[in-house]
Amino acid sequence: MTLPDLMLMRPLWLLALPVLAVAAWWLCRRQGGIGDWTRVADPALLTAMAALGRIDPQAGRAPVLAAFAVAAITVLALSGPAVERRDAVSFRNLDGVLFVVDTSASVTQSARWPQMQTMGRFGLAGLGTRPGGLIVFAGDAYVATDMTGDIDQLGQTFSLIDAETVPDPGSRPQRALMLAAQLLEEAKVIAGDVVLLGDGAGLGPETLIAAERIAAQGARLSFVALEAPTPAMATHAGLAGGQVFTLDQTDAFSDYLAEDARTRLEQQDLPLLFWHDLGRYLLALALLPMLFFFRRAAP
Repeated sequence: MTLPDLMLMRPLWLLALPVLAVAAWWLCRRQGGIGDWTRVADPALLTAMAALGRIDPQAGRAPVLAAFAVAAITVLALSGPAVERRDAVSFRNLDGVLFVVDTSASVTQSARWPQMQTMGRFGLAGLGTRPGGLIVFAGDAYVATDMTGDIDQLGQTFSLIDAETVPDPGSRPQRALMLAAQLLEEAKVIAGDVVLLGDGAGLGPETLIAAERIAAQGARLSFVALEAPTPAMATHAGLAGGQVFTLDQTDAFSDYLAEDARTRLEQQDLPLLFWHDLGRYLLALALLPMLFFFRRAAP
């Protein structure tokens, strides 16, 4: 049996614990067992009352300790102890990935096309529970697969892409990237990825506009280069916070899609998508020492 990972969402609150400990020690030492009566009562009278059993030397400290126990538990609750949500790695399409594949003849008829398909399969393997979608383009752009969590089906569709998939000749990535931006907007993606797999043909001012639109929606634009990466790929990726990968970087590409989306969601003040805050339950425990204040005094 493995214990769930535990983390503190607001650890700075723990700095209050030493302050509370010092304050509790100071009050208990200053007040003594019967509060401030030692300051105003005759010492001989107090000694006689203690001998008669009318004074409990520990009774005066109990309320102080109970109050500080409540405060300490409250501080622990405010520090945000949380356990990981094992079943909530992704929520709807918040961190979806769109693969944009160039199916023009210069790509699909290249000797390196099988390697490009392998690269795509590694990218799909890195999605985990993230939803994915597929856009294909040549002279025009089409949605081959809408956003889906069925990664196996997405992989099968990817493997069937060839030079006949898009009948329109040419290479117009601007249409594909604009379509990707539209799909991200419709799916309410706030930390997604768009990955263009191709040779970089057709990149220019119009595709820069599409890259800006993608970046404005909180997504990144990355490239998988068929041959050596082009300067235009680096420019577009830099504008939209993405990266450029070559066909020999399969593991790096898979890791990139597997790890970074979660980090970005947590940085966007959305940690509760992944962590279940237990602070509220600790606040309930704070009620236990408070019961001391409701006890009936002995006659």
